[in-house]
Amino acid sequence: MALQKHSLVDKVVGYSPSQRTRERALQLGVIQQAVLSASEAVQGCDIVLLAVPVSRTAECMQAIASTLPPDCLLMDVGSTKTDVVAAATAHLGERLNCFVPAHPIAGKAQAGVDHAEAGLYQDRRAILTPMAQTGTAQLQLAQQVWTAIGSHVSLMNPQDHDATFAAVSHVPHLLAFAAVNALSAQDQGPAFLKM
Repeated sequence: MALQKHSLVDKVVGYSPSQRTRERALQLGVIQQAVLSASEAVQGCDIVLLAVPVSRTAECMQAIASTLPPDCLLMDVGSTKTDVVAAATAHLGERLNCFVPAHPIAGKAQAGVDHAEAGLYQDRRAILTPMAQTGTAQLQLAQQVWTAIGSHVSLMNPQDHDATFAAVSHVPHLLAFAAVNALSAQDQGPAFLKM
């Protein structure tokens, strides 16, 4: 939606395994064309964005590798990078140069296409973690794309990214979940949690 808002793309093709999500994305104008597979979605694309759980990245990369155009830009939006880079290395083959791992530091409490908004990335940080195999043109385009939609772009290597976000994001989430679990296990836990 951000790319459309800034007139950076002519057409957005989308795939989701959920028919309801595909139909809703069309209704909301998030995409202009829905397709029935990830491999079909990437055919002829200039920019491909994988917005899947990190645990599904390898499967998705394997599905698109044979139909990914040779000079396109492929990015993900996963919150970890070393495992995403490993998936790309294992599955993208000769298209590995297309891949620029990305992590936009933006999000909402509500997930899904019904809560999509074009301004989500405005004045937010986007971390790019290029690999040695990442093409120069793809990295430059990735920086231009994120900047054009209002993000502040930073470059990191995948290992430093994961160490940084483990400290500032993943460990705090783990501690918060542990605290809520401990609280809910107490006799007065449900009453406490209502507050």
